[in-house]
Amino acid sequence: MSIVPLAKVSLCGAAADKSAVMEGLQDLGCLHLIPLVPPPAAPDQAPPARAEEALRALAYLAATPRRRRPVRRAAGFDLAAVVARARANQDAIRRTLEERDTLTQYERELAPWGAFTLPPLDQLGDRRLWFYVVPLTELGRVSDRVPWVIVHRDHRVAYVVAIAHDEPPADAMPVARSHVGSTALAELRRRLDELEVTLEDLAAEREALSRWTGLIARNLAAADDRAARAAAAAATLDRDGVFAVQGWAPDAAVGRLKRFAERAGLVLLVEPPGPADTPPTLLDPPAAVAGGGDIVRFYKTPAYHGWDPSAVVFGSFALFFAMITADAGYGLVFGALLALVWGRLGAGALGRRLRRLGVVMVAATVGYGVLTGGYFGMAPPAGSLLAGLAWLDLTDYGAMMALSIVVGVGHLCLAHGAVARAAPDWRRRARPLGWIAALVGGLFVWRAGAGAAGTFGWLLIVAGLAAVALFADPRPVHDLKDALRRGLAGLVALTGVTAAFGDVLSYMRLFALGLASGSLALTFNRLAGDVSEAVPGLGLFLSLLILVAGHGLNLALCLMSGVVHGLRLNFIEFFNWGLPDEGRPFHGFRRTEVER
Repeated sequence: MSIVPLAKVSLCGAAADKSAVMEGLQDLGCLHLIPLVPPPAAPDQAPPARAEEALRALAYLAATPRRRRPVRRAAGFDLAAVVARARANQDAIRRTLEERDTLTQYERELAPWGAFTLPPLDQLGDRRLWFYVVPLTELGRVSDRVPWVIVHRDHRVAYVVAIAHDEPPADAMPVARSHVGSTALAELRRRLDELEVTLEDLAAEREALSRWTGLIARNLAAADDRAARAAAAAATLDRDGVFAVQGWAPDAAVGRLKRFAERAGLVLLVEPPGPADTPPTLLDPPAAVAGGGDIVRFYKTPAYHGWDPSAVVFGSFALFFAMITADAGYGLVFGALLALVWGRLGAGALGRRLRRLGVVMVAATVGYGVLTGGYFGMAPPAGSLLAGLAWLDLTDYGAMMALSIVVGVGHLCLAHGAVARAAPDWRRRARPLGWIAALVGGLFVWRAGAGAAGTFGWLLIVAGLAAVALFADPRPVHDLKDALRRGLAGLVALTGVTAAFGDVLSYMRLFALGLASGSLALTFNRLAGDVSEAVPGLGLFLSLLILVAGHGLNLALCLMSGVVHGLRLNFIEFFNWGLPDEGRPFHGFRRTEVER
């Protein structure tokens, strides 16, 4: 069973041992704590939170382009001092970059006027220089009442300098004056050089500080652990020198808890979940499909008494991705990309799980592409082995639509079947089984029409919807009120027919997106061929550019569509029927893991 069975565990001991007991439970890391007292109302009574300044400093240093070898141990390591230096370095780099960007823009504006220094006013006879950027088309409107000269011009504007006691009147110049300022270009460039040197020094300081990331993370982890213990201690029940702590633990961990209780001199009570309990959900899918569990947890946590859809989501997501891509050549490219990041993904447990999912997705894409005969939008040679394996034709709209509908019905039937399997009694199984009958019956009616298979389909629909209506409320009927309640629940349940119909049709996006992918690949191939024929010599180079750019774009669209719509069909259509109840994730009271 992928949902780990849990037991309710209660521990009681002397209040004097509480601190040691909480630390020991945190070392075990197998207990999801149940608060036995309400949380503190006043914010200042809450347990300490993680240091935000240290977190930001750690993220800043971890993003250093070239990091130093991390220091594992250092006597007298001062976390506050290192964090302060990192934050000061970050602020200094930000201010320096802002000044450099401002001065760089100023330099671009000042450069056309040339390298000059404004002389004192008494050397100009108490006159001032006025600067104007005049479009060449407006140059004829510059008045001769004011002495002026063009110091620079380009294909668009002229840079005009006028000399006068006061700013020339508006009718003397066709544009407003430019505020050039009094800073000389040479001085500006000297300051820019100083800023570049400062940035290099700050980058070197940041690189040197990056050696402390491991110790910062470890100190943060210790602070987190202390805060978690304080929060856990605040949630225990304390009376007359005795404390009690309660939580959910996996059945497999109960033995360890018993041994811990014996060593610590604690009273231990282990109980199974009661009817009124709502245990958290701890998913533990098989390693082969563990990547599906990560997808499930990303969107929704199944209820404890429900079922784990990890395996179904793992397989269906890979299948949907393959049907949307619908090209064996693209599948091989995705395989090559996966191979490039293979080692990097293997560095962590999550990466290894996603790596296995990626292998299945690539294999499914290549396999489905072989069945459709798509190889970068080209069909295999007639009479070849690959041509013989091309059993599906993307241009056969009727067949591909039927395939998409069959896949959709099968996917939703899996959802209802899993709900029926997890149901505790036959009354609760009847409704999902009724939906399966109705869906399969609808498929028969659609494909068989008025024949014997169609009649059988109608019987399945009627029987299935009757089961849905009769057992929408599984509680037994004792009186007229119960009968009315069940009848109303049945009518409400039957309104789900339209939702089921719409959800099945939603799977036609598999056909539509697969057809779009194949059509785009074929279009780029034809366009490249036309260009190659129309432009001798250079046409070959242009056609190669079209092929690379076109198929690159199509690959990106396939990747995005495959992920988005593959997840959507699982999260929306499948979860809507297969996971009617949502649970809460299991959070073990454990120490924070840090890189050693």
